[in-house]
Amino acid sequence: MRTLSLLAGLMAVTVLGLPTAAADDTVDLQALIDATPPGGTIVLDQGHYRGGVLIDQPLTITGVGWPTVDGGGDGTVIEVTSPDVTIEGLVITGSGITLDREDSGLSVTGARAVIRNNRFEDVLFGAFLRSAPDSVISDNVFGSKDVFIANRGDGIRLWESERSVIENNVVRGGRDTVFWFTDEITVRGNEVSDGRYGLHFMYSDGAVVEENVLSNNSVGAFIMYSRDVVIRNNVLAENHGPSGYGIGLKDMDRVELVGNRVIGNRVGIYFDNTPYAHDEYGYTSGNLIAYNRTGVLLQPSVKRNVFHENAFIDNGEQVGLTGTGSFQGNAWSLDGVGNYWSDFAGYDANGDGIGDVAYKVDDLYNTLTDSHPDLEFFQNTPAARAMSLSADLFPILRPDPLVEDPHPMVARPQFGSLGRGGGAGARIAMLAVSALMIGTAAALMLAPRRARTHPANRKAHA
Repeated sequence: MRTLSLLAGLMAVTVLGLPTAAADDTVDLQALIDATPPGGTIVLDQGHYRGGVLIDQPLTITGVGWPTVDGGGDGTVIEVTSPDVTIEGLVITGSGITLDREDSGLSVTGARAVIRNNRFEDVLFGAFLRSAPDSVISDNVFGSKDVFIANRGDGIRLWESERSVIENNVVRGGRDTVFWFTDEITVRGNEVSDGRYGLHFMYSDGAVVEENVLSNNSVGAFIMYSRDVVIRNNVLAENHGPSGYGIGLKDMDRVELVGNRVIGNRVGIYFDNTPYAHDEYGYTSGNLIAYNRTGVLLQPSVKRNVFHENAFIDNGEQVGLTGTGSFQGNAWSLDGVGNYWSDFAGYDANGDGIGDVAYKVDDLYNTLTDSHPDLEFFQNTPAARAMSLSADLFPILRPDPLVEDPHPMVARPQFGSLGRGGGAGARIAMLAVSALMIGTAAALMLAPRRARTHPANRKAHA
């Protein structure tokens, strides 16, 4: 039967130039590839095809009815070394399990590729691209091997593949989604969950990260040693590993954080030596930072960050410091507009939407936990509340404020839709955001609202 199926495929090559396979049994996919002229198209009908194949010429493989290409548990299922290869509509399964051999569902080396609308199941690495600039990975679903998370491969991994687009994929249970030495990449509309690093960037300048949903990972997104990165309109929720960052930034320059929903993480946004250069500034604006153990956490040496029009809502600690020190050198308002703080107890006598007194982070208990993390054991206990109350009753005990926002907003900034991120995970995340906001809605409905536009050149006010 296998021989008859292969002969049918070869006859289609000769007559039509478009090989097909009616795969009643496992078909040798490599033979179909070898029989196809460069630039041709192979249409695979529903059925089973033997993996472990090499594509070394321009080619399109299109599946109809979700045909399965199975590597049989050994090595890489599909390897591509030619430019202009498109893989679509396949179930790619059964890679090997060797990490140092980087067994993958699909491996691309040295060439542009389009990988779209595939399902990756029981694979170590999902899609692994090396030196494959201008590639597209879109609308795929990536699974993983059922092994301990440190022994899994990455759902998507790119190395030196600049200007690529990673869009509208679902990645579940992989180790990381990694981009190394990959400049000007666009990562948009993806849903990444139940892994270690939802997104991990290193040495990747000019990246745009937008409208992704990163949830239930150890870390939502960690971005390192890069510059000119825009992170906007993402949902980063319930990331609770040992670090548990929604967003982590290390040694970054010219990074913009705009319009993100950072909800229910151990730490919402973490800054480590960012900005890196002494003449650079970073801007964090219009983000919802809510229900995290710590909303924003900074290293003591971090300076030249500007925070404005963010909503800090019911974080266990709105802003924290790793160790002793102060936040001097950072700004908590811009052009007379600060941030919204759910625990701001001031007033707005003239109704302009800006508080008439400064907002200060000077809680005694949280200040002590920054320098003595073991005290976090007492979080939300009567002992912690008594400690903070004692500082209110006896001002001599009150610490110097870690943060002082001179122009706090009394109305929460409004947040628009996620745009292109329209998957089920995005909708669920947005429903969760809405539910979390119900508790504050009554107070905010009476607060005045104020529309503002900012000129191109703006000055930060500490």
